[in-house]
This record gives sequence, C-alpha cells and structure tokens, in this order.
Amino acid sequence: MELPISVALARAVPVLPDGLGWWYEPKFDGHRMIMVRTEDTVTLYARSGRVVTPYWMDLALVGMALRPGTVLDGEAVIWRDGRLDFGAAQSRAASSVPRARALAARYPASYACWDLVQHPDPAIGDTRPLPYTTRRALLLELLAEVGPPIQPVPATDDRDVAEYWYEALQEQGLEGVVAKQGAAAYPSGGRGWLKVRHADTVDGLVVGFTGPRHRPHHLALVVGDEDSQVRLSARLEPVLAAHIGTAALSGAEVMGERRTEHETYTRIQTDLTVEILEGSGRHGTLTVMRMR
Repeated sequence: MELPISVALARAVPVLPDGLGWWYEPKFDGHRMIMVRTEDTVTLYARSGRVVTPYWMDLALVGMALRPGTVLDGEAVIWRDGRLDFGAAQSRAASSVPRARALAARYPASYACWDLVQHPDPAIGDTRPLPYTTRRALLLELLAEVGPPIQPVPATDDRDVAEYWYEALQEQGLEGVVAKQGAAAYPSGGRGWLKVRHADTVDGLVVGFTGPRHRPHHLALVVGDEDSQVRLSARLEPVLAAHIGTAALSGAEVMGERRTEHETYTRIQTDLTVEILEGSGRHGTLTVMRMR
C-alpha cells in the first residue's frame, strides 16, 4: 500500500438518510489520523498526509500493540471531565514537539477508530475495496486484541438509535452522526459518507495568518477541497484571536509570505482546522467561530 493514503471524507447533509443498507456512527471531533503499524514502529499521518507522530507519541506507543501491517483510519481525541475537548486536540496538533509532549503528559489522547484500511493478514491486505460491513467486522476482531485507548467507534444500522445518539451525546461533545452505506467500499479521496452536525458550520483548513502570530488579525483558509483558492477570514474577535494564536499558531512552521485577495499573509505548515459560519460562503465573508 502506498502511503500516505487519500482519506475518505464526508459531505454535510441536513438530515440522516433513511432506508435499507445505511449504517450510522457518532461523529467524534478531534484530529483526523491514519495509524500505520509497521514491523518496527508506528507512523501517524494527518489528513493532509503530513507525518504527525512526534506530536502524538502517546498514541504511537499504544499503537505498538497492533499487529504489524495494520492501517487504521480514525480520530485522535482528548477527553477532559467526561467530554471531548476539541480545542485540546487541535492545540496538540498545532504545537511544537516539546509542547505537544508536555500536553500529552497532562491530557493523554485516545484513538476513536472507525475503519480498517489494511489488514495485517497478507491474504486480506488492502481492505478498501471491501464493503463497510466486512471492514467493520474485521476491525472489531483486530481491536479486541488491543483495547483502550485505541477503540472502535460505536455503529448501528438502526436509524432511531442514530437519532438518539445525535440528541443525547451532544453533552459529551460529540459533533453529530456520520452515515455510511453498508455495501460500499472505502471512498478514498471522495465524499462518499454523509454527516449531520449540530452546528451550521463548515470546516476550513488554516494555511496562514495576517498580523502578529500570537494575536492574528485574519486567518488564511482553504474551504472545501484542499486545492481550493486560499481566502482570508473576517477580522477575528480578540478573545478568539488570542486563543488561536497562543494555542495553535505558536508552534507552527513558517513557510514564508504569500499573497491572496491582494493581501500578504504568513504561510504556515499546520493541520489546524476551524469552524466557519455556514453561509459566510464562497463569495461572502468567512466568519471563524472556533478552533476544531
């Protein structure tokens, strides 16, 4: 298997799909991660394909319990006081390596796993062409040997249960529900999954900022496909700007200056995403609501 893989994505829809063949999973909100167990080590990849192992060394260490040849798709999450802390996960992802390790000592991560990309048995190998239900069964079998903090996400084919999750689990910080066709292959690089979220927002990948690093004025964002045009957000609220600057931008690698929309911004290498008010859209102002 060629690494890093092109990950599957989900398309936002207003309501959960209904009918035969649908499966549903709670949507965990943290840092998307591919976990690869080789013969000698564990390598962790962000959605972008960047190696992020040094920032999540606690998960890399527990990943050694997996059988060599295993490749998993899931979310690195951090639990605090019984609920998911989205900001803590993104702060870890955007920190310097020394700070990430200090954060890991205080708030260790868990890995919420929803898919098996490669099985360690060479007779099975690449599982992406297999149906979701088959991949799910193989995943449960493999992870039964491992245990927390690497755990499979819950799944059901009962829409009523999924609706209950959508309403009841918001208190624990879960973001919504993802729906997948039971007979479908893993949709690498495509938006073959559906997601229903509580907030009317879309995600934006942060690729830069204007103003000072510790209190940015605007964020340079890619919304939608990763090859979309870079756009600048509206002026950040002071409290949000300070939080993003201190928690997420301070350790990001600077790649130089770029221009977009006739303005210059500082380009950075990071996997930080933010929530943008939906409808602040393609041609309107991009209003950042919070870090993801």
